[in-house]
Amino acid sequence: MQKTIVPIAHIRSGFPTKFGIPRQSGLVPELLADIVFEPEFAVPEAMRGLSDFSHLWLIWGFSAAEREGWSPTVRPPRLGGNTRMGVFATRSPFRPNSLGLSSVRIVSVDTKDGVPVVRVAGADLMDGTPIYDIKPYLTTTDCHPEAHDGFVADNGSYGVTVVLPDDLAPEMPAPERAALRGVLAQDPRPAFHHDPGRVYGFPFGDYEVKFRVEGEVLTVISVENR
Repeated sequence: MQKTIVPIAHIRSGFPTKFGIPRQSGLVPELLADIVFEPEFAVPEAMRGLSDFSHLWLIWGFSAAEREGWSPTVRPPRLGGNTRMGVFATRSPFRPNSLGLSSVRIVSVDTKDGVPVVRVAGADLMDGTPIYDIKPYLTTTDCHPEAHDGFVADNGSYGVTVVLPDDLAPEMPAPERAALRGVLAQDPRPAFHHDPGRVYGFPFGDYEVKFRVEGEVLTVISVENR
């Protein structure tokens, strides 16, 4: 008998849109997000023992990237957006079941107003993303030092030097500023964009951030309250 899966929780993060979200979990460890459970699953007893672990696997849905049907090949941004690879050899959001998998660090396991909330670090999820399950990360079985990264290993990594002037949003808390710097250092632009005159912008928490990129340097030009 086939069962329809339903969200057990939703993520609360500083990304109301897809732009700016790290391409993979763990790339920006300063980023914090909350897993807020749905009423049916908001049972404190279900979290018993969770705080003894350091990391979690999140199984979640690409709710902002769902499409009718699917394609057996996709164009990974890391390959310039022109070369096609098999969808099952990539982490593209455009998959038959639109499911994602992320590894995050547990910061705290609390109860707020009687509802369990798990705070995690390093999440790569948009605000409101449905969480279908969480599972403890086990170092004995989930870590494979001998693993090979396929075509990703031969195509470099994203990264730019960030210039974030101190006089832009000086009221922004230091932890949030560090998280923003980490997000920008991953170069959130599409991989095939190389226009130094173009201004990019995205909402981040309570702020709207705008920047330009010239060569390997990303310069923030404004950080304003939303």
